[in-house]
Amino acid sequence: MGIQIVTFGTGNRMPELNIQLMDPESGEVLPQPELPEDEALKLLERADITGAELVPWGSNYTFAVALEAEGIPGHLGIYKPRTGERPLHDFRSGSLYARERASYLLSRALGWDIVPPTVVRNGPHGIGSVQMYVPAQPDVAEDYEFWGARTLENERIVLFDHLANNADRKITHCLLSTSGKVVGIDHGLTFNEVPKLRTVLWQFVGRPVRESLWNDVQKLVAGSQELTDQLAELLTPQEISAFWARTHAILETGKYPRLDPSRNVPYGWW
Repeated sequence: MGIQIVTFGTGNRMPELNIQLMDPESGEVLPQPELPEDEALKLLERADITGAELVPWGSNYTFAVALEAEGIPGHLGIYKPRTGERPLHDFRSGSLYARERASYLLSRALGWDIVPPTVVRNGPHGIGSVQMYVPAQPDVAEDYEFWGARTLENERIVLFDHLANNADRKITHCLLSTSGKVVGIDHGLTFNEVPKLRTVLWQFVGRPVRESLWNDVQKLVAGSQELTDQLAELLTPQEISAFWARTHAILETGKYPRLDPSRNVPYGWW
């Protein structure tokens, strides 16, 4: 399968990314329908990676990959190998790919479907995370009114970031899929045991957590052992304990904490 990476944008803004998978014989672009979660996970785990192209920006190496399995049309994935991670002073070396998987597990446990299906597997450059590529609606990418609205879908991302301690919620890490789903991507800087929250989504600061979302978090805590066991394969005991402490704190206060504009904003708005 051939992979084509198309970017468009102007000025100093980060260009939008559009990745296409093309049939090598006809040259036609293959559609990327959203798969049921179980089917997507099986594809990610078992498919052959038949092509890989380096995504042309980012501090860590990220590849668009072609996933092919018998009887299944080609699909696109995003592959982040451990060997391509840039060392950071405040995150364990070689752990970012595992945090991508941990973020997916948290999203799934909450029942929010925020993070696309993500697995840990071997690829062309060794072990790493592989996530289903989500085609996005480009006209919403820089729509501040859309992303600044106090909608249920946006609040899910905000609350998820508080629980996961997301240190890198840029506007370009928020997508509206072509199927109309609000999605969050790029979760390598999550689950630090030290408070690291950095986000551009400030519309819920100091406000009460929506009751339905508070209930979802309460259910998560009630069934905490299953998620704890899953996270134990990816995170340290200290990181898991800190995650549950943040979760209990949100339940106890029922409010989003105040943020510091000099500290809780990501490096680079985009």
